[in-house]
Amino acid sequence: MSYANPPLDDHFLTSGVLGRRCLGWLFDIFLIAVLVWVLWWILVMFGVLTLGLGFGAISILPVVPFCYHFLSLLGSSTATPGQQMTGLTVRRDYDLGPPMPMQALISVLAFYLTLATSGVLLVVALVTRRHRTLHDLVSGLVVVRVAAMRTLTETGGSWNMPGGTFAS
Repeated sequence: MSYANPPLDDHFLTSGVLGRRCLGWLFDIFLIAVLVWVLWWILVMFGVLTLGLGFGAISILPVVPFCYHFLSLLGSSTATPGQQMTGLTVRRDYDLGPPMPMQALISVLAFYLTLATSGVLLVVALVTRRHRTLHDLVSGLVVVRVAAMRTLTETGGSWNMPGGTFAS
């Protein structure tokens, strides 16, 4: 769907985001599991080859999901591979620019804290403006559709900035 002059409201950028986020999250879980499994085997082989001295390196495995999410948010697509697959990107809420490193760090920390406390706080997205989760709210980020972002930037539109300014 393409608009000659897109409506510059929340719905234009965030429609369908919740379902896409869930699907993307499932894909990310699969990718993280595969990544951890491959790294585990590599580190076990390293441990065997070093006659047991390298087994301590297995302790880095719990950090893998955190790094996966953090580095994905700081990458050029500003999204995890699962979010990319479903046509989503993560942006700053106030001007739709890419996340700052501190925002990405806060987002990922709050996300894993939410998961550690049962994940129930993720349902905040059902009742918030722009379908933002708790970690989106505390970090100042928003998840939007890539196609809508593309249309918005091509037409010189804006999000929260007066006068049609847009920062990327």
